[in-house]
Amino acid sequence: MSALSRHKANISVVAPSTLSPDGKRIQATLTDVTRIYQGSQGKPPFHALGPVSLELRVGEFFSVVGPSGCGKSTLLDVLAGLNPASGGTVTFEGKPVGAEVPDGVAVVFQEDASFPWLNVFDNAAFAARQAGVAETEVRERVDHALSFMGLKSFARAYPAQLSGGMRQRVCIARAMVVRPRLMLLDEPFGALDQQTRLLMGDETLKLWRDTGATVLLITHSIDEAVLLSDRIGVMSACPGRFIRTIETGWPRMRDSTTALDARFGELTAQVWGLLREEALKALGSRQ
Repeated sequence: MSALSRHKANISVVAPSTLSPDGKRIQATLTDVTRIYQGSQGKPPFHALGPVSLELRVGEFFSVVGPSGCGKSTLLDVLAGLNPASGGTVTFEGKPVGAEVPDGVAVVFQEDASFPWLNVFDNAAFAARQAGVAETEVRERVDHALSFMGLKSFARAYPAQLSGGMRQRVCIARAMVVRPRLMLLDEPFGALDQQTRLLMGDETLKLWRDTGATVLLITHSIDEAVLLSDRIGVMSACPGRFIRTIETGWPRMRDSTTALDARFGELTAQVWGLLREEALKALGSRQ
């Protein structure tokens, strides 16, 4: 059995036990989640997020957009177990999320998280080795991931020798090697130019389709959210909460040429129509 076939088999074995009202399997949930940071040096507590509720369906591509500072990244951190919720409940595959990233979840951040002292191969292998995966299996997984991300010929190169887009592909390959069932992407392409972002979006869609993983993407880009997503969660100004969830209706087989579809403009306008007032609120609160 190939590495990719085993990955898909792994996804099918660990199945959530809950269903949404429309009969779709639910992989992760946030229910009435809030995040409040305690003030320091006499400052009042800061209410960063919520209450917010979300059900992520198995195998979907879900994007979150909202004004700057509304709590998008906080939401991702809470779902990943990197930041404890102040209230509410968080689950992954029916189990409570604790104070660490659950097995089966991978996180990719905006910042370049490659290790400059490791070459591309060893960067991609790092998390799997840390998890105790057998070296023969690690090598098979890494070979597959680097080939998939177009990095095989750069396996012995170091991050300093790569472009920003290639370094992000290394980080995605590292996440891919641990075989996640849920991938959390926090503005992973935010530092890239527009053309590279579009191409990276295409790569992410191919990865999503080929692995069967559920993807949650945090992004400031309305275009990116509309191009990539099955559903888009639009958040309010801080403290962030979902004000609308929009179904895009795109087919699973899609890429950046979706931007040529007339519905792309309609969806973009719909999202901006919801976000504009919230962005003005956020801007006003900082003046």
